[in-house]
Amino acid sequence: MTSPILLTDSKSLHLHRARAVADGLFLHDLASDEMQDRMSMVNRPFNSMAVVSGFPEYWSNTLPNATSVTDDETINLALSSYDVVIHALGLQWANDPVGQIIQCRRALKPDGLFLSASFGGETLHELRSCLGQAEIEMTDGLSPRVAPMGEIRDMGGLLQRAGLALPVADTQKSTVVYRDIWHLMHDLRGMGETNALNTRLRTATRRTVFERANELYQTTFPASQGGINATFEILYLTGWSPDQSQQKALRPGSASARLADALKTEEKPLSD
Repeated sequence: MTSPILLTDSKSLHLHRARAVADGLFLHDLASDEMQDRMSMVNRPFNSMAVVSGFPEYWSNTLPNATSVTDDETINLALSSYDVVIHALGLQWANDPVGQIIQCRRALKPDGLFLSASFGGETLHELRSCLGQAEIEMTDGLSPRVAPMGEIRDMGGLLQRAGLALPVADTQKSTVVYRDIWHLMHDLRGMGETNALNTRLRTATRRTVFERANELYQTTFPASQGGINATFEILYLTGWSPDQSQQKALRPGSASARLADALKTEEKPLSD
């Protein structure tokens, strides 16, 4: 039996995250503010909270009352112990994202809230395009450089596969202006988000590839005030651990009123 091909080289990912700097975690600031806003709109207290992240120290400082743990393949959270579990900007690197969400669900109490923020498919699409074109031009080949990130429909489906109720998925895009491609890549290192793909090129890339990519970037995705634009898309997932108290969809044919009556309109049969 052959072993599955893993998306992420976990050892490299840990090394990259260890080199992250505080200023590089500005997207975690954005996600944290959004998560806290969403929790504030739920009309109930959250007395026990956990955060799963590649940067648990950051989240311990941001949410000091929460239990913060790393997003290892086996998440170190007690079963049925939390009112809310947040998975913070790490699902895009998970070799088993459904398994990560299932573990979070199991850590929730009945009717507990699961929240997730992860990078979506539009993230760094400009960099992916320019690096790909430059590499093809300069080397006649193409290597994986930006992690594949989920689309909103795919990520929403993960909630149902993980057994969470009342699933909701939505997205938020931010555009950040950089001086050039070197400035962008320096910032990605500061975020701990440089290439940790298991299938990445293991030899040094020629500088001419990056120089050509920078030329393409400057002409294809220029910022109006000078420099280049880089898109970061954050996908937010919301779901609830199942509980008998939750609303459930009615069985087909069980409605007690007609939609046409509610809309005060005449119901017309469809033509053949």
